[in-house]
Amino acid sequence: MLDVLDLSSSDARTTEDIFTGRSHPMPSGRIFGGQVLAQAILAADRTTSDDRVPHSMHGYFLRAGDASAGLTFSVDRIHDGRSFSTRRTQAFQDGLPIFSMIASFEKEDPGLEHDAPMPVGIDDPETIRRRRDAASRHPASGRLLDQIPIEILHTAGDLYTEPAADRTPGQAVWMRTRRSIGDDAALHRAVLAYMTDMTIQEPVLRAHGVAWSSPGLKVASLDHAMWWHRPARVDDWLLYVQESPSARGGRGFSTGRIYSREGALVASVAQEIMVRVPDPHRVIDDA
Repeated sequence: MLDVLDLSSSDARTTEDIFTGRSHPMPSGRIFGGQVLAQAILAADRTTSDDRVPHSMHGYFLRAGDASAGLTFSVDRIHDGRSFSTRRTQAFQDGLPIFSMIASFEKEDPGLEHDAPMPVGIDDPETIRRRRDAASRHPASGRLLDQIPIEILHTAGDLYTEPAADRTPGQAVWMRTRRSIGDDAALHRAVLAYMTDMTIQEPVLRAHGVAWSSPGLKVASLDHAMWWHRPARVDDWLLYVQESPSARGGRGFSTGRIYSREGALVASVAQEIMVRVPDPHRVIDDA
């Protein structure tokens, strides 16, 4: 993951800043959306002064990316003000845009502060891991979990091979990188963006009794928004609380809140997905 997030930059400066990168190999052959989010944020961050940090981004996934091909990121310096800087980043493959993002960076100043409290009654990650390890795991899901750079623990069971028993439009997961990634705050912010695209689709699936292994299931992220509220280390446990207020017309909408283990609200997320199931009326009736 760290190698993929290590972008190369062009020496020649024109009206735009140009960066290049590559992708994780993926079983589907398609680029993981969280990877492009993180790369786009890092590219934009490299064009701002050191005293500015990202506080929000809004992006659209335009085309499915090819994980076997390289990526080009074009950053447009839209505005630099006294307190805020705005950047537009587009990711290209074969000359076509696959992702477009606008992000805002802030020179942090003191001001009003509050945050919504972390939900209570959620088991800690050590308890969940012991419970998971004691249960039999499907070999396919076990291999999948071992191969990704982020460790994920569902508080109410995962959806990799079987639908959820509870069928509620919400869930919570603990997550962190599998090892320390150092102290670069910009890298931690980018990896947090990477992590926000993991499992955020699942409240929609959970509500309708759909597992990732369901025959004929097709899911694709349409857009993604994120707000960084407070600094956090992604190599420490973070709680990702997610819910889906709505699904209709082949689209599902989810929101998320990310908390540090100590209970501080670190970030907020919103995403809409395309979700296709072979017989949606049957899924709704069964639910």
